[in-house]
Amino acid sequence: MRTRVKICGFTRPEDAVFAAHLGVDAIGLVFYPPSPRNVEINQAIEIVKAVPAFVSVVALFVDEQEVVIRKVLEQVPVDCIQFHGNEQPDDCKIYGKRYIKAVRMQNGIDIIALAKAYQDADGLLLDAYHPGAKGGTGNQFDWALIPENCQSSFILAGGLDEMNAKLAIEKVRPYALDVSSGVEAAKGIKDRSKMAAFIAAVHQGDIIKT
Repeated sequence: MRTRVKICGFTRPEDAVFAAHLGVDAIGLVFYPPSPRNVEINQAIEIVKAVPAFVSVVALFVDEQEVVIRKVLEQVPVDCIQFHGNEQPDDCKIYGKRYIKAVRMQNGIDIIALAKAYQDADGLLLDAYHPGAKGGTGNQFDWALIPENCQSSFILAGGLDEMNAKLAIEKVRPYALDVSSGVEAAKGIKDRSKMAAFIAAVHQGDIIKT
């Protein structure tokens, strides 16, 4: 089974289109004002309009108010929501959308318990913990924190780039990889050569995995 790829933090339509033609499975749009990758609704609409068929659009929120999330969902064609804060299971269910719940990995995190708590999620996204940031830090967490009996649909994030994507697939065997800063020329501006190299590394990893 091939490893899926989501590239997150797009701010320009042309970058998202290029990623789609590389074969990316999903693009992530950040609706979190403190983030340098934050997009406004009109900006998001233009990106989604430009993306060709068969690429999923994931909207990322961090402890956002329900009214704000619903306003985005009313105007932006979104396939999936990514909750990247401290949202509880009931907070994630009310929108009638498929969703991913991010987990900031650190010692003491019980992934098995969280998988049960968010059992209706489409997957858990395992990201690096940082006390002052909610993702997109470029930091990698200790993959040994992932239990061997972890659900097969987890998504690996945190400090990924073209240099370690193949190793991640070989060692962790996630359902998908999620990358943002590792394929950027600047925050929110994707680097085409880095995106292409990342996808190539994933393909190499999948050959080893099979």
